[in-house]
Amino acid sequence: MGDVFRERRERLRERCSGAGVDAALVTAPANVRWLTGAVGAHALLLGRDRAVVAVEHPARDRDEGLEELLVPPGTDPAVAVAANAGAGVLGVEEHDLTVARHRAVAEVAECELHDLHHAVEQLRVVKDEQEIACLRIAGEIADQALGELLESILVGRSERHLAMELERRMIDHGADGPAFPVRVGAGDHAGRARHLPGDRRVEEGDFLTVSLGACYRGYRASAARTFVVGLAPQEWQIELHGLVFAGQRAAREALVLGGSLDDCARAARRVLEAGGQPELLPEGVGHGVGLDVEEEPRPGALELWPGEFGKIENRVPVTVGLGVTLPGRGGVRIEDTLVVRPSEDGGPELLTITTKELLAL
Repeated sequence: MGDVFRERRERLRERCSGAGVDAALVTAPANVRWLTGAVGAHALLLGRDRAVVAVEHPARDRDEGLEELLVPPGTDPAVAVAANAGAGVLGVEEHDLTVARHRAVAEVAECELHDLHHAVEQLRVVKDEQEIACLRIAGEIADQALGELLESILVGRSERHLAMELERRMIDHGADGPAFPVRVGAGDHAGRARHLPGDRRVEEGDFLTVSLGACYRGYRASAARTFVVGLAPQEWQIELHGLVFAGQRAAREALVLGGSLDDCARAARRVLEAGGQPELLPEGVGHGVGLDVEEEPRPGALELWPGEFGKIENRVPVTVGLGVTLPGRGGVRIEDTLVVRPSEDGGPELLTITTKELLAL
């Protein structure tokens, strides 16, 4: 594995060299982990011929290509490691640093600072097969936890209780923890994109939406499913679920090499409009996943990064999901995590396989 991280650091060195940057100070936690493999690393100074990582405790199996700088508690690791920058131009992650931390880094580095412009995030977009394997296991863990929950009694239990149980079940099955706080919405809360579970209890005939994801070795998958509890679904529930199901399927089918997430959103929007639900989908239908649950590529990437950065490449994992809610009645949300693959390899690989059919639990 050490070779993998050294190769990643070399790719960042090449990008920095092309931008006239002598050294890079990496502080975003996911970026530090991607470049070092060290869970307890807090900042990385990557020079042309050295790599210094700030840690609180020495690593048991240290990467031979990394120098460790022990940082005492209460000391900003970014500032501590920046003192080793030397002369020249230092690249920093301005999107991660506060104004105060940026000022402190400038004072100790005593050199010109240059924004790295999300360089590491761009390098992280295309995953290697080992990263995808971790995402695949994360998806399996979430599927297993959800499947077990659906076999239990749901009526009378609160949204918060169900969310906590799902998080516990994922940890029991080997997850580091949830990829994000599990969201459960029942009744008129169902289908909401970022609903926080509360004290609302599940009742017979409710729509029940579950949005969950597991984190495995730092990598995070995400899924959402909607079911009906207790009773056979009503006609309006069948129609709404069928519409969202078709819209999400259209978005997944639009996920191709060389395309964009905006193409997926347009495909979903056409289905919703034809079904009488002209949702705006302001957040699009998906985003990249990996060490962060939301990372590049994102909707609008073609506008932000013209050219190749806005197009979906091979081995890029993304979420594809959408929801529709009816005021006072609830709604449906369906989401999957997929890895983009070429058509000759079977097309996108689905990592979250729990059924999307409308089940009465």
